[in-house]
Amino acid sequence: MNFELISPETTDELLKVISERRGKRFRFGAGGTDLLLELKKQPEKDLTVVNLANLNDERFTSIETQDDGFRIGALVTAGGIAANHGLKKQFAVLCEAANRLASRQIRQVATVGGNLCTASPAGDIACALMALEARCEILSARGMVRTIPINDFFVGVRKTDLKRDEILRSVLIPPNNESKKIYSDFIKIGTRRSMECSVVSLAYHIQADEDDKITHAGIAIGSVAPTIQFVKSACDYLAGKNFSSIGLSEAEEFAAKVLEYASPISDIRASAFYS
Repeated sequence: MNFELISPETTDELLKVISERRGKRFRFGAGGTDLLLELKKQPEKDLTVVNLANLNDERFTSIETQDDGFRIGALVTAGGIAANHGLKKQFAVLCEAANRLASRQIRQVATVGGNLCTASPAGDIACALMALEARCEILSARGMVRTIPINDFFVGVRKTDLKRDEILRSVLIPPNNESKKIYSDFIKIGTRRSMECSVVSLAYHIQADEDDKITHAGIAIGSVAPTIQFVKSACDYLAGKNFSSIGLSEAEEFAAKVLEYASPISDIRASAFYS
């Protein structure tokens, strides 16, 4: 693989690089777990790889608790998420998704930004963040920042809303309401037990009061549509129900509402019928 490698250390340097190469071919890289495989399969001529691994801006690299939730930098690794006690306590779905990603070695280098910007419908961390109704903070080469719902970030298979002069800086997770109980997890099915992309995945983050009445539900499904889907009507259906008293008929109706968002295809991993 032949490409020019640039490693900015400050955000100003990064924005200058983006601005200078706006009309040229360049790719961002951090952990490189996806990028290197892509370039090995399909080499690109006259390509510049902007290596983000040395960037020292905490808005890119840290996990911060804020009054309005958590901020997770795009360069935070899956391993960093899985080990964060604050996230484990409040958003188990995200930590479980991070912990199910690939292998221990890959989790130490694979980043949140890489998982989102690859825009794979099988993205584990992306699916969990969709269930959490996160927002994406996007920085342009001009230093302007815009924030959009994660549901608007994915626009197609491996396509995002990012413009040529923009980069994902961080992800914002809203706080839980004053719930007494939280049911939060990530379920993933693959063709083997580890080191595998999801054939189908489901992320859920359900909040309930002291009587187990559901006050808010966030549920997302992956690998069954061109983009990860937030199953809104299924979430709305759960609102107000007693979580521990949901019966078989209600569960079946809920499942039917989830399936409304699925449009799987047959591919190398599984048939459409299986998914």
